[in-house]
Amino acid sequence: MVLKTLFILAAAAILEVGGDALVRIGLSGRAVAIAAGGITLFAYGILVNKSGLDFNRLMGVYIAIFFVVSQVISFLMFKQIPDDRILLGGGFIVAGGLLIMLMT
Repeated sequence: MVLKTLFILAAAAILEVGGDALVRIGLSGRAVAIAAGGITLFAYGILVNKSGLDFNRLMGVYIAIFFVVSQVISFLMFKQIPDDRILLGGGFIVAGGLLIMLMT
């Protein structure tokens, strides 16, 4: 159950961060990218709510996964490297997500 939930939430995070990245790219004049981003964000909304977790647990765990995925996509698409403050704060976010997932 835990692996299935993590897979669903990771896929949802990829859709959300990817959709936002497409919209960001589209704002420079590519309407097709904005439309693709909107569709991707809609797919995220459906998938994240199909995980079967209580909403409060869902969001706690999801935010940790979202942070990791957003940093990877930020690096791959925009060549942005997280600084020490982002990594430290993100470590707290991930630790909180693990606590929520594993201790309940």
